Amino acid sequence: MIPIRNYLLESRIVHGRIVLMFFVIIVLALLLVVRVGYLQVSQHSRFAELAQDNRVDLVPLPPVRGLIYDRNGEILARNFRVYNLEILPDKVRDMEGLLDQLGQLVALSNDDLERFRALLKRRPSFERQTLRANLSEKEASRLAVNLHRYPGAELKARLQRDYTRGELTAHVVGYVGRISADDLEQIDNQKYRGLEYIGKSGIEAYYESTLLGRSGFERVETNAHGKVIRTLEQIPSDAGKTLHLSLDIRLQERATEALEGYEGSVVAIEPATGDILAFASVPGYDPNPFVNGISSKAYGELRASDRRPLLNRSLYGRYAPGSTIKAFMSLVGMQYGVDPNNSIFCGGYYSLPGHKHRYRDWKKSGHGNVNGHDAIEQSCDVYYYRLAKQLGIDALHAGMTGYGFGRPTGVDLLGEPSGLMPSREWKESARNQPWYPGETIITGIGQGYMLITPLQLAATTATLANRGLQVTPRFLTAIENPQSQTREQLPPRVSGQIEANGPANFAYVINGMRDVVHGDKGTARRIGKDIRYEMAGKTGTAQVKSVAQNETYREEDTEKRFRDHALFVGFAPLEDPKIAIAVVIEHGGGGSRTAAPIARELLDYYLIDRLGMFPPEQEPDGEPRLAQAN
Repeated sequence: MIPIRNYLLESRIVHGRIVLMFFVIIVLALLLVVRVGYLQVSQHSRFAELAQDNRVDLVPLPPVRGLIYDRNGEILARNFRVYNLEILPDKVRDMEGLLDQLGQLVALSNDDLERFRALLKRRPSFERQTLRANLSEKEASRLAVNLHRYPGAELKARLQRDYTRGELTAHVVGYVGRISADDLEQIDNQKYRGLEYIGKSGIEAYYESTLLGRSGFERVETNAHGKVIRTLEQIPSDAGKTLHLSLDIRLQERATEALEGYEGSVVAIEPATGDILAFASVPGYDPNPFVNGISSKAYGELRASDRRPLLNRSLYGRYAPGSTIKAFMSLVGMQYGVDPNNSIFCGGYYSLPGHKHRYRDWKKSGHGNVNGHDAIEQSCDVYYYRLAKQLGIDALHAGMTGYGFGRPTGVDLLGEPSGLMPSREWKESARNQPWYPGETIITGIGQGYMLITPLQLAATTATLANRGLQVTPRFLTAIENPQSQTREQLPPRVSGQIEANGPANFAYVINGMRDVVHGDKGTARRIGKDIRYEMAGKTGTAQVKSVAQNETYREEDTEKRFRDHALFVGFAPLEDPKIAIAVVIEHGGGGSRTAAPIARELLDYYLIDRLGMFPPEQEPDGEPRLAQAN
């Protein structure tokens, strides 16, 4: 039986479906129109900005780092042009693959790769990162030809720091280095956009904000590969300020040469201003390899060296001052009412009442009857043993601290240590022990716990040359704006005048120091021969290893590392001092034998050759004749 179909019903169903489909299409079309309208009208500015970001890049313009000059205009730190290989991470799909390919064109060390990968983790991906700095001309040429094959890789001309005098200024000027992960946690990233370097030590670190300058930027249009098509806008950077230092690089050079073969330090200061003229620490090191990251091998060799070239001895070296403090001991004694004209008898040793232990004088037979002047001239230990006992440690600590012992000088370098002027409170805190009378005795001749840096020794000597006027040592004397070429001279920083002793007391001890060099019994009388000016000086010998009561110290039989340190302090000319100096020679033996001749050589060079103060007298026939000062 054949079913009868209802064509009318089926026709209505099909017609209904067609209407429904038509209605759905109309609704979808309306929704599409609404969405397009929303995107084109309401969201136009947003998507225009996104599109702009895809083709416009904000490129930081790093400032030119400020230059550094010595007091006579000789450049110490400058910038020179180099080519760097830089990577824009945003444009790189396969970073490790890119590094492998670039390694075929330029030499990439493990240190380069590790440093670059660390930067990738720390810095935004839209900032360019240096993969390899200071490319050779051959490497730069090879890279330039092939760069189109490596999206995200760029060859950039940059300025790199150069230290023209190398080792001579490493411990003063310091150096810049790559910004490390630790640096990134402490600095303002906005100020360092586009920069790779930051001051790590010395003047470079202390005056970082002054040398840095201000970054600019330019808005550039780039193609899909990140290559710049054109510059849309530019705000130039401001160069860092130029620094003029007090350092006399010629005197610094002579001081370094004078220390050749030793480990030691020379610090020279202009007393009236506090200007540091020389700041030599030997041995030194070349700071230039540190700029782009010294190799692990080279750095390991520097650290492993027995001579410790990385140690800034002038700033961080701490030594027992020995007899160089005796003039100050005399001043403290007079401050507390001790009459320096009273004589004592020196028989070669001193013992505390009721004790058998002998504190020996450097002269076994003793000096006989000596007063305060004789004690300075002949460096009589027994006189100062007795003076220390008479004053006591409390008065010694208070008096010597007033002259700067045990205190930082305030010099414009980071991390200056304080030295150590011991006291009862210090020993109780540091050693959890009481203070003993014998410790007072040896403090009186600059031994025991007492420690001082060469800089502090030079600064206290400058205070003595100033008759008690304390001027803070400094390196920076002027700041120059490279744009306007205006120069600001900085005044000396006077920190105070020592009122505890008057002019007569200062004149007394300075006369004793004069006779150290010019007197018949002076411990440094050998350097007074044929001298053209009057100077004040004081020798010092600091024990490194204690000598038992029944032992005799013989330098030739003592291992070098246990030999005495040699010291000398002085200033000249006597009445109008232009230079105060401190010389420390590690394991150099007696100060009069090793340190004093170096001081005389440098004073001669500065006063005669650099300042031209004491030209030789002329004989009637025109030949030069040396003038005797004593």
